[in-house]
Amino acid sequence: MGRFDGKVALVTGAARGQGRSHAVRLAAEGAAIVAVDLCRDVSTTDYALGTEEDLAETARAVEAEGGRILTKVGDTRVQTDLDSAVAAGLSRFGSVDIAVANAGIVSWAPVHEISDAQWTEMIDINLTGTWRTIKAVVPAMLERKSGSIVIVNSGAGLSGPNNLAHYAAAKHGLVGLMRSASNELSPEGIRVNSVHPSQVDTPMIMHDSLFGLFRPDLEKPTKDDIVGVSQRLHTIPVPWVEPVDVSHAVLFLASDDARYITGTSLPVDAGGSIKTSY
Repeated sequence: MGRFDGKVALVTGAARGQGRSHAVRLAAEGAAIVAVDLCRDVSTTDYALGTEEDLAETARAVEAEGGRILTKVGDTRVQTDLDSAVAAGLSRFGSVDIAVANAGIVSWAPVHEISDAQWTEMIDINLTGTWRTIKAVVPAMLERKSGSIVIVNSGAGLSGPNNLAHYAAAKHGLVGLMRSASNELSPEGIRVNSVHPSQVDTPMIMHDSLFGLFRPDLEKPTKDDIVGVSQRLHTIPVPWVEPVDVSHAVLFLASDDARYITGTSLPVDAGGSIKTSY
């Protein structure tokens, strides 16, 4: 028996990285999955996003766990894409009990050099896309008087990192969104929480541009070159966490083990949010 037998979970940004990990772990615990991903690049990131083949690989990984999955290519900035995914999940599986709002991007620049396009795309995807995800799933949850929404936030939602003012603004906005949504929805049986990872070993982080941000002193830094810098951001001496570490927190908050937990921000950051010296 799994913790999520008979449950259905919608996961955005599910083609790879954290999203794939959340989908696979939920499926391993019995949930049917509605997996949504943009499956194309956007204009302001300098790393490749997930592809349709990546989303198909997520489906294969879920099915390898004995799970059921429905995949949808969709843009969290487009309400009809999310509404369509929810409708398809309801038609195929009968309910949407859990939503993991995971889709997001990152880019960087000093606050006064952030372009209009960077700012707009960041807010549209990371903040507004999460609000649209909540809008899409809540009506079905209200009908059942039950549901759990988990927002995948960031340590930047609890701090003010350099070169990430637009990212931090979106992530701080998600904290307010989560708290207000919890106030409104928890009386109706729908819990809303967020998880706040540190750096996670995914393609969103592990690429040449970010390596250069961490080690501007080197001409062509690699993943190995950022270990020491990244580790100094944490109290637990690790440079980053793994996707499954975040998934463990997501599954806890989505489960009945957390039935009286709502409106909370749960760091999964190796102590980064309490770090006082570097």
